[in-house]
Amino acid sequence: MSVPMKDAKSSSTKKAAPAPAVDPGRKQALESYASALKLMQDGKFEKAQAAFEKLLVHCPPDIAERARLYLSACVRQMQERGTRFNTIEEHFDYAVSLLNQGLYDDAREQLEEILRKNKACDFALYGLAVLNSMTGQTEKSLENLSEAIRLNPQNRIQARGDADFQDIMDDPRFTELLYPEFS
Repeated sequence: MSVPMKDAKSSSTKKAAPAPAVDPGRKQALESYASALKLMQDGKFEKAQAAFEKLLVHCPPDIAERARLYLSACVRQMQERGTRFNTIEEHFDYAVSLLNQGLYDDAREQLEEILRKNKACDFALYGLAVLNSMTGQTEKSLENLSEAIRLNPQNRIQARGDADFQDIMDDPRFTELLYPEFS
C-alpha cells in the first residue's frame, strides 16, 4: 500500500495570520491601569484613587471592571489608615468619590464629619443634599440644600443644573427653593 506524500511546498508556504492591530486607546488605558496599580502597590492610595477615577472616564469595560475593584480597595485602605486630609476640600473630594462609588453610608459619614468641624461648610451641606436626594430622603435633602443656598447663593445656580437631584425635581418645594423669583 502506498501512502500519498504531502506536497512539501504547500505546508511550508502557509502564511501566518497578521497580528491584530493594537487599539491605541486600549493601549493607553492599559498603561494608565498599570501606573495606577503600581501606585496602589506602593501604598500611595490617594494618588492611586485619583488615577483609577481618571481611568474610568474612558476605558474599555473589561478594564473598568478591574479598575473599580481596585478603586474600592484604595478607598478601604484609606479608611482603615484614617486618612488625614490637608484641607477640607480634600476631605470633601474623598466624600464625593465615595458617593460616586455608591458607598452612601461612608459618604454620609465623611460629609457629617466635615460639618462637625465646620457647621457653615456650604459645599458639604450641598453634598449631603445630593446624597439625601439620591437615597430617597427628600425632607433632609431640601433642608440641607436650603441651608447650603443660604450660606452660598451660588449653590442655587449649581443645583438648577445638577442631575443628581433628579429624584426630587418634581417636588414643588424644590422648584420654589431654586426659583424663588417665580414663587
